[in-house]
Amino acid sequence: MSLANWEVKFESKISEVASSADPAHDLLHFKRVVSLAKHLCERERGKPEIVIPAAWFHDLVIVPKNSPLRSQASRLSAAKAIEFLRSINYPDKYFDDIAHAIEGHSFSANIEVKTIEAKIVQDADRLDGLGAIGIARCFATSGLLQRAFYCPQDPFCKIRSPNDQQFTIDHFFIKLFKTAETLKTDSGIEEGQRRLKVMKSYLACLNLEIGPVQGLQSSKEWTWE
Repeated sequence: MSLANWEVKFESKISEVASSADPAHDLLHFKRVVSLAKHLCERERGKPEIVIPAAWFHDLVIVPKNSPLRSQASRLSAAKAIEFLRSINYPDKYFDDIAHAIEGHSFSANIEVKTIEAKIVQDADRLDGLGAIGIARCFATSGLLQRAFYCPQDPFCKIRSPNDQQFTIDHFFIKLFKTAETLKTDSGIEEGQRRLKVMKSYLACLNLEIGPVQGLQSSKEWTWE
C-alpha cells in the first residue's frame, strides 16, 4: 500500500481526536505539521515511512497545557499510535522509530532525539508554534485558559520575570523564543529564523498600539531586540 493510501487511514483516525473546541490542536494543526514534516523530510533525506505517521500521530493523546500529566503526553501518544498502526497492519519494522519520533517531539518531555526522523517531526511541530500561526495558537490557548493578553505595567517583561500562567505575551519569553533555539535540522532552523522575525515584528507593532494607553515607549523607530 502506498503512503498516500495509508494517510487516508491516518487522517481518519486523528480526526476522531482533533477538536475544533481547541483551535491550537484542531485537524488543521495536524495537517500543517504533516506538511512541514514532509517538506523537512525531503530536504533532510529522512524516511517518510517513519516521519509521516509520526507527524500525524504526534499528539494522538491530547493532554491540556495546564495538566500535571502534560509531560507524559508524548509517551501516551506514542503507545496509542503504535497500537493503532498495529491494528491496521502498518509495517512493524518502523514501529520503534515512529514511537521515538513521537515521544521526542514534546518540549515538556525533554527527550533527546537520536534519529533524523525524530528531529524532523520535532522541528515540524515546534515550527507550528512559531511565526504568524504560532501567535494565533498562543492566543487561542490563552483564551481557553482565560489568561490576560499582557501585563499593563510591563507588557514585555523588561523589569519583571515573565509569568505565562497569568499573561499571554509572557509565553513568548518563557517558551516560544526558546523553542526557536531548539530546532535541530538545517531546514528547520532556517524556517524558524524567518518565523522568529515575524513574532518580533508583532511585538514591535503591539508596542505601538498599546504604548500610548499604558504610558510606554511608542515610536516608529522602536524595534524588538
